[in-house]
Amino acid sequence: MHADSPVTHHTHTVRLGPNRDSTRLAELASAPPQHVRRRHVLAAGTWLMAASAAGVATLAGCAATATGATDASGMDPTPTMPIRLHRLGATDVLLLGEQHDAPEHQQLHLAAVQTLVEAKALAALVLEMADVGHTTGQLPSTATPAAVQQALAWQDSAWPWRAYGPAVMAAVAAGVPVQGGNLPRQRNAQVMKDPAWDDRVAPDVLQRHQNDVRDGHCNLLPAGQIGPMTRIQLARDHTLATTAASAVARGKTVLVLCGSQHAHRQLGAPLHLPPGLRVKTVRMAADGPRADDASAFDAIWHTAPVPPVDHCARLRESLGR
Repeated sequence: MHADSPVTHHTHTVRLGPNRDSTRLAELASAPPQHVRRRHVLAAGTWLMAASAAGVATLAGCAATATGATDASGMDPTPTMPIRLHRLGATDVLLLGEQHDAPEHQQLHLAAVQTLVEAKALAALVLEMADVGHTTGQLPSTATPAAVQQALAWQDSAWPWRAYGPAVMAAVAAGVPVQGGNLPRQRNAQVMKDPAWDDRVAPDVLQRHQNDVRDGHCNLLPAGQIGPMTRIQLARDHTLATTAASAVARGKTVLVLCGSQHAHRQLGAPLHLPPGLRVKTVRMAADGPRADDASAFDAIWHTAPVPPVDHCARLRESLGR
């Protein structure tokens, strides 16, 4: 694993909640990392399928204070999750943007949940992987995986439980509610026809979304479908943000697990969160650096690369082209 890339200043001014959760995270920074192997491969063409406080403290975000082992750049090359979260500082909403086919990213999900639970700092776990309106809030902490999957209306064909289940069950076992935050597919048709979504973001943001939709579908979408498909992306960002905002609790963190584009500060769900919230975004990167990393995310967590897959070739094959 490569060293994490910080894209904010190393010193954070943070509001501590009544439980002094940031202090607790700092204490946990020396705890050993969690290693749980999980695999997840998400089929190409998902988009096309969708179309049918108490005080103020200054925390030094330097790994040396937590471990004492650093590389030539002064960064710990293999930081534990408590160190990663300590560097980010206190936050009301933390979005972890994953690459869906990178198994190490789901391992980091689990480690983040466990660390926040240990610090008694996890308000809720919000998932792109389950639809809004589904929650484990009514389940006991002893609920079985089968009961949890039923409560969340889990779609294993899209989001393999073996990959995402460990993080979900860690939250449930701690009595933390898990909430679906994705736009239900049944609403896609309505959203696609509603031009009001085009005005929810600035024109340049809308254009970037449209370009991403076009590129993400390998230039195979008809021109008339670009706008409607972009509205779905905007609605999904808005749904994630609304769900996360509704779960905010003083002194704790709402953890959002989603794709990296949803976590993008200039394009994704952060744009739809209400003002005044402390929001941090992370891109878990198995594909190396990107040009907009510094402006789009508060931190980049580098992970081992995954074998490249030609998703466009798969999509063309599925469409008979």
